[in-house]
Amino acid sequence: MNPVKRVSVISTGSVRIRPEHVESNGTPLMWWLNTSRRWTDPRPINVYVIEHEKGLVLFDTGQDRRSVTEPAYFPGGFVGRSYRRLATFDIPEDATLTAQLSARGYDIADVRVAILSHLHQDHIGGLRELPDSAQVLVDGGELASVDRRFAVLDGLMRDHIRLPGIVWVAVDPQPVRDDTIAPFTHAHDVMGDGSLLLLPTPGHTPGSTSLLLRSGGMPPMLFVGDLTYDAELLAADRVPGVGNRTALHATSRRVNELVARYPGMPVLAAHDPAAAGVLAEALLQHEE
Repeated sequence: MNPVKRVSVISTGSVRIRPEHVESNGTPLMWWLNTSRRWTDPRPINVYVIEHEKGLVLFDTGQDRRSVTEPAYFPGGFVGRSYRRLATFDIPEDATLTAQLSARGYDIADVRVAILSHLHQDHIGGLRELPDSAQVLVDGGELASVDRRFAVLDGLMRDHIRLPGIVWVAVDPQPVRDDTIAPFTHAHDVMGDGSLLLLPTPGHTPGSTSLLLRSGGMPPMLFVGDLTYDAELLAADRVPGVGNRTALHATSRRVNELVARYPGMPVLAAHDPAAAGVLAEALLQHEE
């Protein structure tokens, strides 16, 4: 069975973050956030596009261009300062989700499902562009956390998430008996055919999820959101500086154990500069 016909990656601009964001040096987030003087080179804001026989599926939706054109997009005051110190964006006019899909030959109106690895700004930016018919999947606990009183302190901007017309599907991964995804014991079958499985991968946020793609005619691949910013760091269990370090290490070990079951399986992160090349190479090798 070959329900997945094509997989590609687009990028809604680029982001520079702190080196301590990419890899933890052991210091608390608020310390390095307020003291770091360095930025990384620009890193992509990846959206993965999966052409499924039942419709177009997105893993994450990128950054909203309004975040660089509208001064009021971000909170003000101390909270806004923290946002500005955490990341700086470059979003060209042609880097919107709609434009990037069009450049790959897709119409955004054909998006059936958008899966959000988590609800930080650079993953939810395309929500306003989605058709009303699209379902937006996210971990149920992650979605509920948006409504906490001080959610904005955790990077959850309610005004850009709780939008009218969005068809939210709160996902609660259920126990599964499938030794091929061990050590994971819970999953959510996105399309009902086993080709796209959402796995709980907490750490960056408590409700972060990753997507395992398994389809005839395609190499298996794993989309991990912000579990890592560099697949080689993930393989070495070197974790980012944003999130719960204990959970990040535990999840990284589970992911690495899963990856060991599928030699050569690409691990595709949201901001890994190598991801596009890794995906292209995996698809090319599979064709050979």
